[in-house]
Amino acid sequence: MISRALEPLVPFWPGSGLSVVFLGSNMCSQRWEWCLALEFLMLPHLFLATSIQDHSEHPVTAISGSNVSLQISSLPANYKQLTWLYTTNQKILEWESNRTNFFKSKFKDRVRLNQSHALCIYNVQKEDSSTYILRVLDESGTEKDWHISLEVHDPVPKPDIEIRKTQKVNNGCHLQLSCMIPNQSINYTWYGDSGPFSTGLQNFVLEITVEPQNYSKFYTCQASNPVSSKNDTVYFTLPCQLARSSGVAWIATWLMVMVPIVPGLIWT
Repeated sequence: MISRALEPLVPFWPGSGLSVVFLGSNMCSQRWEWCLALEFLMLPHLFLATSIQDHSEHPVTAISGSNVSLQISSLPANYKQLTWLYTTNQKILEWESNRTNFFKSKFKDRVRLNQSHALCIYNVQKEDSSTYILRVLDESGTEKDWHISLEVHDPVPKPDIEIRKTQKVNNGCHLQLSCMIPNQSINYTWYGDSGPFSTGLQNFVLEITVEPQNYSKFYTCQASNPVSSKNDTVYFTLPCQLARSSGVAWIATWLMVMVPIVPGLIWT
């Protein structure tokens, strides 16, 4: 009897779900090139077979305190069971036979299932940000997963421009302005008379040197995230001379005009 050791044609990776195909060692020793070619041809199809059950939806972005709906666009026509999960181990709710069971979780009093079986979450918070999973069991007993990510952001607080430096350089001025908002992921955009400055989205510092003929009369810092934005502005009358804000200047002008008039109105 001739014994033939079996060798795997396709390598096995634990947890990958791949089946191992064995061929006789004599065959591979005689047709080594054919075995290698077959191995590379089979691998993409095997990987495709293991991942075809997973689907991804477009991410949802929301502001904290709002209500969101996580909608799956391509559900099968008929299914026996639906399960919404916060993580692979944390179930939120389960639907079966027109009955919905809510699991004990931080979502228990903040979620419902609408008629299209979208997951509606009320009063979302930053800690609700995650990739949610909808697990569907169809009538044939096959499970399919849909993934949809939710990103929740707090509203951007109003920035305050800090004037770090106004240093005269010959006839011009070296300016360094800052408007950092701590402990948040913020994009910053700086604007002047002629439009935005090229400082980079993450740069909360504007550092420039200006001349009398090209200085800006105002500098605006806009702080933004995907759901909101706020800005602050400082004004200059000369390259290195800070002016009052337009609002303060307008109030001062209004007071100068109205103060002489008001007594006359009282006594007429």
